[in-house]
Amino acid sequence: MEFCPKCGAIMFPDKKKFKCKCGHEKKITKELSDKYKVSEKIESKESVIFTGEDVKTLPTTKTECPKCGNKEAFWWMQQTRRADEAETRFLRCTKCKYTWREYD
Repeated sequence: MEFCPKCGAIMFPDKKKFKCKCGHEKKITKELSDKYKVSEKIESKESVIFTGEDVKTLPTTKTECPKCGNKEAFWWMQQTRRADEAETRFLRCTKCKYTWREYD
């Protein structure tokens, strides 16, 4: 995953660029393409689901956003390192949508 350096949200590939909802764009270089296996093709066995930002299905927790000071954030866990290491906890502010990580 590529995160936006401007707002912290996940950037998605769109043609030859990663694009963020905040408007920031980053050109997909060969290095980034190899790193993230960027492809416009989707195999029939793969499922890709995009939802609008108005869908609030993630759980929330009380924590302070480092960007705006809001006291609530959505959270989810994802295995980003080796299987024998703890999962990474991602948080996204419910107010400004800034996304950050916490490690155990």
